[in-house]
Amino acid sequence: MSEIQNGGALSVRVLLAEDQGMVREALAALLGLEGDIDVVAQVGRGDEVVAAAVAHDVQVAVLDIEMPGMTGIEAAALLRKARPQTKVVIATTFGRPGYLRRAMESGADAFLVKDAPASELAEAIRRVLRGERVIDPVLAAAALAEGANPLTARERDVLAAAADGAVNADIARRLHLSEGTVRNYLSMAIQKTEARNRTEAVRIAREKGWL
Repeated sequence: MSEIQNGGALSVRVLLAEDQGMVREALAALLGLEGDIDVVAQVGRGDEVVAAAVAHDVQVAVLDIEMPGMTGIEAAALLRKARPQTKVVIATTFGRPGYLRRAMESGADAFLVKDAPASELAEAIRRVLRGERVIDPVLAAAALAEGANPLTARERDVLAAAADGAVNADIARRLHLSEGTVRNYLSMAIQKTEARNRTEAVRIAREKGWL
């Protein structure tokens, strides 16, 4: 069954993925007060999302973006493939326009910021189950103003690999590229972010939600 009885009414089965335990438990408690929502699974890592969603037959997965193991956006994409009937709500502290675009591309059904009241998250859960798409209006406007992510997928990969200070040779080995190709991708990323160097390019790309 995809729904469970709760005081005679059917409750929505929800998974919460959030790496901060206190935040996750508080959110689970608040959602539990709604009466028609039941948090049946909680995980603290992105790479645990799919297995938990399948094991607990969840209808809606509420995912944070920044988690160990895998980002919520990456987990959303995998969950969409493994269990397309499960709706995905991204709820994040980081209200960045680039994150919104990437979340929608991954197949997320809703994108909300965490400072919204729990009642708004509960209503978003209900709405996505009805087939609606729910997006924070402020973020939607910002995403339109910001425009599309100028970085290609490979440029994002290389820039992300450079984020920890790795040299070109290490990045090349990690991504199975030549050092010349790595230099070219980094050069393009620096140019597109209008940065002075790779460190600044990483910072700008992260601030905009492009990484």
